Amino acid sequence: MTHCLTAETANRFAEIALGHVTREYPHKLDHVLEGPEDVLGPRQLHPIFFGSFDWHSCVHGYWLLLRTRRLFPALPVGARVKALLDEMLCEEKVAGELAYLDRAYTGGFERPYGWAWLLMLHVEAQRHEDGGWADALAPLARAFADRFLAYLPKLTYPIRVGAHYNTAFALVLAGEWAAANDPALLATIAEWAREHYGEDRNCAGWEPGGDEFISPSLTEALLMRRMLEPKAFRAWFDKFLPDLAVGSPRALFTPAFVSDRSDGKIAHLDGVNLSRAWCWRGLAGALDPDLAQLARETADAHLDASLPYVAGDYMGEHWLATFALLALES
Repeated sequence: MTHCLTAETANRFAEIALGHVTREYPHKLDHVLEGPEDVLGPRQLHPIFFGSFDWHSCVHGYWLLLRTRRLFPALPVGARVKALLDEMLCEEKVAGELAYLDRAYTGGFERPYGWAWLLMLHVEAQRHEDGGWADALAPLARAFADRFLAYLPKLTYPIRVGAHYNTAFALVLAGEWAAANDPALLATIAEWAREHYGEDRNCAGWEPGGDEFISPSLTEALLMRRMLEPKAFRAWFDKFLPDLAVGSPRALFTPAFVSDRSDGKIAHLDGVNLSRAWCWRGLAGALDPDLAQLARETADAHLDASLPYVAGDYMGEHWLATFALLALES
């Protein structure tokens, strides 16, 4: 079955996001306590991104709301989405989020996954002519862009684990913002990617790990597709994954099995399937026709495995629709 994004699906995803972006509890904080006065709840610490179980999921929940609203302006939930965006994405609340970054021990706060999603939220807000949401978010986006500019020169090695710390995934997203807003950051990302991934060869595809939600192999390839000229990318890709045409590494073609969707870590594996679908579809346009067809068929198989489970248990429901949207739109 070939999957595509429809207005009905987009509306369903938006309904899911509306159900969690302002749901404060349960919540997993990324927060360092300097003393008892720092024992505060999510809403006190984060005036916008206090929902969705954790900060980064709340950020990309708002991204989903903005994205679906733009792609399908007549969504039944559209008025509710706009009202929430007007209430939450305002200068006063953004200032509160920005103030959190001035606290001690926040240098590694949400690095790099949350940083990248905040930039994606801002660049999506820039694509909307109404609301003033992009202007309100701009100082926060600038703060995280500056963190990337300071961080990448001292990041000696790429982080390849298939979870929040993955470098390639963050740079794919940050690169989209930088392409529209900051040529210096885009150049830094491109240079860093070429230096640290440019000589990678014969990827073994040892994935997924038992709690991963990102494909390290395919996300790296997607980053290089975006950072290299087409001819240079094909030369790199043919050495990085030389045996794809014969279905190897087999792991990259085989959807992950999810044994317990109520376990937050095991539920990550639905994200592996959705992120692989996003990557396979994003790579297909740069491949020869036969391999492109294989990539699209593999993406559909991964969507078949996990698209039915974007809601139903909060361990997946608070974030999976975002990855489903990435895959379906690509």
